Amino acid sequence: MALISKKTKPVTRLMSVARTTRLSPNMIRITLTNTDLDNFPEDHEGANCKIFIPEENQSRASFSDQLIDGPRPTVRTYTIRNYRKEVKEVDIDFVVHGDDGPACRWASHADTNSFLGLSGPGAPAKVASFEADWYILAGDMSALPVLCATLEAMPKDAKGIAIFEILSEEDRIDIVAPEGIEQHWLVHSNPHEISTKQIDLLQSIKWPDCRIQTCIAGESNAITCLRQYILKEKDLIKDDVYISGYWKIGLIEDEHQQVKRLEAQS
Repeated sequence: MALISKKTKPVTRLMSVARTTRLSPNMIRITLTNTDLDNFPEDHEGANCKIFIPEENQSRASFSDQLIDGPRPTVRTYTIRNYRKEVKEVDIDFVVHGDDGPACRWASHADTNSFLGLSGPGAPAKVASFEADWYILAGDMSALPVLCATLEAMPKDAKGIAIFEILSEEDRIDIVAPEGIEQHWLVHSNPHEISTKQIDLLQSIKWPDCRIQTCIAGESNAITCLRQYILKEKDLIKDDVYISGYWKIGLIEDEHQQVKRLEAQS
């Protein structure tokens, strides 16, 4: 009789805020710390993680008990931007534009007295290995952390295009990228309005006749159009394409994840 293995439940750590850094008008980096990070995996920049958000004015002790005993706190999916083992710090970048959602609201008001739960990270890379002749990276501000991590991991002689869709011109940040990656910064100021700027740009350029790999993420309506164009019209090899909807206009994360599961089954 075959044995059925049980999945190990991911460790959820209670993290404290070490500091906050305003990267741009609409993005804040929250640096988190915990003395028990020795087993946190290295080289997972760009990987997904789950954050568990305390209620407003909830005490640290109460939240710590809730992480253990339930009920499950509000959870959101974010990206590991940096991990520094030597100082036991993890960076997570938050897009903030008002207090629309619980994660945005928490990050906007976070200080060194703040805390949250952190579970993960997941798989370490969106592009498992860099084997293409040309690369396409594209996304809105929710995807900036994964795009930046991917660019930093690329071979220095990589060539391609990177498209960053930001909320304002002031949200443009310095990117560490190979010189052969042509950067385009597009401003789309209303996050509640569907954007076609990324696909418009990709449709306007001449694509080289070579192997292409992608790392593309962001708002799901834009992603649907990009996926159709890249996989159907440009006929890229599916295994060379990472493309994912990180959020969807009008839906909270739980609703968006349910839609993604239904779409995967259809």
